[in-house]
Amino acid sequence: MSNCHDDTSKTPKSCCSVKTEPVKSSCCHSEEVVTTEASCCAPSSKQSSIDWMLWGSTAFVVFMYGLYLLTGWESGHATGLPEWLSTMSHTSFEMFNAMWWGIVLGIVLVGWLNRIPREVVIAALGQGHTKRGIFRATLAGLLLDLCNHGILMVAMKLYERGASLGQVMAFLIASPWNSFTLTLILFGLIGVQWTLVFIAGSAVIAWISGYIFDRLEMNGALPMNPNKEDLPQDFKLYPALKQLTKEADYSPNATAVMLKDGLLGARMVIRWIMFGVVLVAFLRAFVPMEIFETWFGATIGGLFLTLAAATVIEVCSEGSTPIAADLVNRASAPGNGFTFLMAGAATDYTEIMSIKDTMKSWKIALFLPLITVPQVLLLGWIMNQV
Repeated sequence: MSNCHDDTSKTPKSCCSVKTEPVKSSCCHSEEVVTTEASCCAPSSKQSSIDWMLWGSTAFVVFMYGLYLLTGWESGHATGLPEWLSTMSHTSFEMFNAMWWGIVLGIVLVGWLNRIPREVVIAALGQGHTKRGIFRATLAGLLLDLCNHGILMVAMKLYERGASLGQVMAFLIASPWNSFTLTLILFGLIGVQWTLVFIAGSAVIAWISGYIFDRLEMNGALPMNPNKEDLPQDFKLYPALKQLTKEADYSPNATAVMLKDGLLGARMVIRWIMFGVVLVAFLRAFVPMEIFETWFGATIGGLFLTLAAATVIEVCSEGSTPIAADLVNRASAPGNGFTFLMAGAATDYTEIMSIKDTMKSWKIALFLPLITVPQVLLLGWIMNQV
């Protein structure tokens, strides 16, 4: 006979009600999971429509990627193809090669976070709605070596695990181009001094924005995170991590399940990433990129044109970095380079739509550029004056 006792009784429900069933989560603890009856009042959840945006965009990228591989290239252009089609195939090849590792790592981390109890995630980030919690989230964003798409997946999962709105936004804003790899690349492209200035500027904007989002959430101006969970007073992070590591299942089957869950959890973000590649392919094919090298000087007009360009073309942090370096070196406008990197993350429709879908709020999604863009422009202007 087991030492634990689960109440398996079920109470009959009406046509449109819900039923509660205990699910055993540990030896002596069970938690109730509320599930909706598949009854006459609602369609079955098994019926699902095709995600045309996801599969259509993915098919486009796969086709263009394959076209690039099958076509001979001379002087940066495909032989035997119209220039616009050559540009599309090259863009799809370049963007996917720059993003795939971030997407894969993002899927792994999302699947891994699914296995981590909420208490551990919240304890690692610190208490929500506090300055220290926002600082920890900003620091995590600066240190995590992922591109903006991998970061986006992780940030949305942190929200689902109960992080405060300010922590999620601080993590998201601090992260996109601040991976270790891109920092080393920027060291070579614009020098150590400007790279460190850019990192410091992004950290300041992330912390301030996180603080503002937390205040708006606490004051009721923005919706509260419904996944919020308060830590028990006696909860200790390091013992919990030690026990979690000891009890973790490292078998191939468990790893496969984890990756499957990560892929399902990241699917919403991947949809917008693939659509973003399609959009950039069309923009590069029909909008000359050379104008960025001549029109975006260290002026107020150049700064706003940079903001507009970043809003339209930013999809991948790896793709943004060389353009930002060009703005620093060839246009002699370091503030424009900083604006291009930061405003791309603040106004990227991939992030805005993912936030809207995850947090179920257009208001939160649109507050991201509303709060961050003025700060980005102010710091960009200051950098141009140095």
